[in-house]
Amino acid sequence: MIDQQSPVLESKTQRDIPTRPPVPPFNRETAIQKVRLAEDGWNSRDPEKVALAYTIDSRWRNRTEFP
Repeated sequence: MIDQQSPVLESKTQRDIPTRPPVPPFNRETAIQKVRLAEDGWNSRDPEKVALAYTIDSRWRNRTEFP
């Protein structure tokens, strides 16, 4: 039951999220570029930069717990 006086939180849609190239479909060169950009983000150790790689509904998982 939703309280009519409670604010409704809206989730972001794909339209609200800016696209960062390269985008699929990937060829060998763009796939390498995408991986290097991800590595550079993580290696920067800048939380704001790393956070850009994730959506609001992303869920972190520990690799040791992956089935």
